[in-house]
Amino acid sequence: MIDLLIKDLDKEMTEAETEEKNSQADYEKTMVESSAKRAADAKLLAQKGSAKADAEAALEGHKERKADAGKELMATEKYISSLHAECDWLIQYYDVRKEARAGEVDSLQKAKAILSGADYSLLQKSLRGGR
Repeated sequence: MIDLLIKDLDKEMTEAETEEKNSQADYEKTMVESSAKRAADAKLLAQKGSAKADAEAALEGHKERKADAGKELMATEKYISSLHAECDWLIQYYDVRKEARAGEVDSLQKAKAILSGADYSLLQKSLRGGR
């Protein structure tokens, strides 16, 4: 009976040692895997941080270009507005300017004729008398 108890005790101790070795091996394997995962996560975190910094820099660049484009657009709209006002003025006073130009051309032609020796004195008398 004691032999049987000793045998059972040896068997249980052998099983416990085997189980302890297996557990230790599993633990070491888990620690190696965890260490590798931590290293991979740290590398991924560094890559994502770098990508975030690049994206933020690109965003700042886009914001600056947008602001510059907005200023350019405002300047262009202001220029178009001034052109529109100028064109409106030209259209509004076209007839007046046309008559003034025609009068100037007529006056220049008469002045040229006078300088060439034409006599408009008779014409002026007949125009005055016709009124």
